[in-house]
Amino acid sequence: MPGKMVVIFGASKMLWIVFAASQAFKIETTPESRSLAQIGDTVSLTCSTTGCESPLFTWRTQIDSPLSADIRNEGTKSTLTMNPVSFENEHSYLCTAICGSEKLEKEIQVDIYSFPKDPEIHFSDLLEAGKPITAKCLVPDVYPFDRLEIDLLKGDHLLKSHAFVEDMDRKSLETKSLEVTFTPIIEDIGKALVCRAKLHIYEIDPVPKERETTKELQVYISPKNTVISVNPSTRLQEGGSVTMTCSSEGLPAPQIFWSKRLDNGNLRLLSGNATLTLIAMMMEDSGTYVCEGVNLIGKHRKEVKLIVQEKPFTIEISPGPRIAAQIGGSVMLTCGVTGCESPSFSWRTQIDSPLSGNMRNEGTKSTLTLSHVSFENEHSYLCTVTCEHMKREKEIQVELYSFPRDPEIEMSGPLVNGNPVTISCKVPNVYPFDRLEIELLKGETILKNKNFLEEVDRKSLETKSLEMTFIPTTEDTGKVLVCRAKLHIDEMEFEPKQRQSTQTLYVNVAPRITTVLVSPSSILEEGSFVTMTCSSDGLPAPKILWSRKLNNGALQPLSENATLTLISTTMEDSGIYVCDGINQAGISRKEVELIIQVAPEDIKLTAFPSESVKEGDTVIISCTCGNVPETWIILKKKAETGDTVLKSIDGAYTIRKAQLEDAGVYECESKNEVGSKLKSLTLDVKGKENNRDYFSPELLVLYCASSLIIPAIGMIIYFARKANMKGSYSLVEAQKSKV
Repeated sequence: MPGKMVVIFGASKMLWIVFAASQAFKIETTPESRSLAQIGDTVSLTCSTTGCESPLFTWRTQIDSPLSADIRNEGTKSTLTMNPVSFENEHSYLCTAICGSEKLEKEIQVDIYSFPKDPEIHFSDLLEAGKPITAKCLVPDVYPFDRLEIDLLKGDHLLKSHAFVEDMDRKSLETKSLEVTFTPIIEDIGKALVCRAKLHIYEIDPVPKERETTKELQVYISPKNTVISVNPSTRLQEGGSVTMTCSSEGLPAPQIFWSKRLDNGNLRLLSGNATLTLIAMMMEDSGTYVCEGVNLIGKHRKEVKLIVQEKPFTIEISPGPRIAAQIGGSVMLTCGVTGCESPSFSWRTQIDSPLSGNMRNEGTKSTLTLSHVSFENEHSYLCTVTCEHMKREKEIQVELYSFPRDPEIEMSGPLVNGNPVTISCKVPNVYPFDRLEIELLKGETILKNKNFLEEVDRKSLETKSLEMTFIPTTEDTGKVLVCRAKLHIDEMEFEPKQRQSTQTLYVNVAPRITTVLVSPSSILEEGSFVTMTCSSDGLPAPKILWSRKLNNGALQPLSENATLTLISTTMEDSGIYVCDGINQAGISRKEVELIIQVAPEDIKLTAFPSESVKEGDTVIISCTCGNVPETWIILKKKAETGDTVLKSIDGAYTIRKAQLEDAGVYECESKNEVGSKLKSLTLDVKGKENNRDYFSPELLVLYCASSLIIPAIGMIIYFARKANMKGSYSLVEAQKSKV
């Protein structure tokens, strides 16, 4: 026997040594030994342990300077966060972990650098062919700059390279630059000027950090060889016209500006086009005209002199013999005279109706302004000019139209897949509407068109429309609905003669296939975490609304998120939850029932009439669980040879004529799917005083009374349990055969 005990003790000691070795106290860091961090970034150092449930962590720098960081401890892990990283964080950090009497330390070296932005390329001026230029490459906010190298290349050719190896007398962010002067040529156009910066931190990071910026070279040429051509001639008569065209060479192509030299020598700008056309010229148009070619780096000038000779008295009316005027707008009719210094003007209509306009005479020009043009202005107007003894007239016809706005597209309702919809295209305030045509297109396909050819029996503004009904499908989504209106009046010159409006079709699909995913389950233990995620198909994507169904059938709104989360559930959270997928086209609903269960508590085990009875008495052992609606009740009698499951009815077991062997420990187990609870009592059965049959009237009365009380108590216990179970799922009813 002592030998066996030695073996057992030795084996136990060996197992303890193996267990202790597997749980050795260790410390690890992430990163393991060094961390390279950019100034301004966020860096976290993590220290973790194994073999200790509740370690104590501390952090410090190797030189005991301030940490300049935040510490967060969580169980067997401690995190040191530097946000943002600065020069104060360039240290060696020590993490100390203490577990009981054991103490471990591990070091992490934090090295910092700054290389935040790509280089910047600057030129001293615009690049002009043949003219030296200085290019500068700037690398901002570098640290450590004694590790910086800058290369400046033109195409694949290295122009200059420099390594900044000077000593750093302080920790600071520096902007370093590299300059190079070169003379651009035309062949440099399109070549790339590359500034490449490298930060070599070999002992920390073997691969240098590199940034580069590329700028395409644009070489310019100052304007030259400016040439003017004049058609028909530099000598003209009054009322004539001349076209002067100017060209100039340069890179980029020079912009042409025309000016006229005034008597004081200054220039009056006339045009920014290469071609200058002068019409209805007068003698005062004579003079020197200057063409100037201008680009970003220079200008070049050429001059031409025009001579305008006097012409006999003539009348010019503008804007022309016919003018199209939009109703509601304004029109200015101008009557000008050449060949007469002091003409007199008068205006009238062809049918001598009121002018309905304002006349203004200025020297050799008279204007008739028609403000807010209406139907009464649709006439032929005559300008009469008298010069000394001569009298002449010229006519201008004013024709009216109204086409002020783009068509308006209206729909009878939202577009829903498969539901008919009526589309209306309205063209407001049209005149003359008998020339109107409306087309309705879907993409390039004409759905319907209409010409309004009815006779116009009165002068009025009309709103015309085109309607059609079609059934949209999902294939129509993204297609463009076009309403195009055309006013066919070819004899009148006005813009626009065509207007259109477009509308992109978005066809809605009513929500469908609404599904709910419950994780981890719809039957949960009280205090559990549960998420219910709802999804629904439709177009546009349905909006998700979560609600809970109340006892009266009403819905209690809960959330508009797809996922409904209950963090710590209680029994009150049990019930039916409703997810609605809703969009413009309809609604789709899905329901899910959530059941919250709790483990049994408040278990009661009693013996009636007492836990101490006499041999031959009747005893009722009853077990109830008050706080849980549905539990599984198991009554057992404990014994060394094994437990005996008793056949109880609603948790009550009756012992009739108790015997000495009925004494002992009785145990009640109350359980459900969530957990179980045990309760026990000890029944003491005392033997009779002697073996004689003993009978008395008092005993008979007691026996009769107990025969009535016991069933009554059983019924009370039964109905009490039924009341506790009401309203919940029933494991007892489901498994009565096991009770």
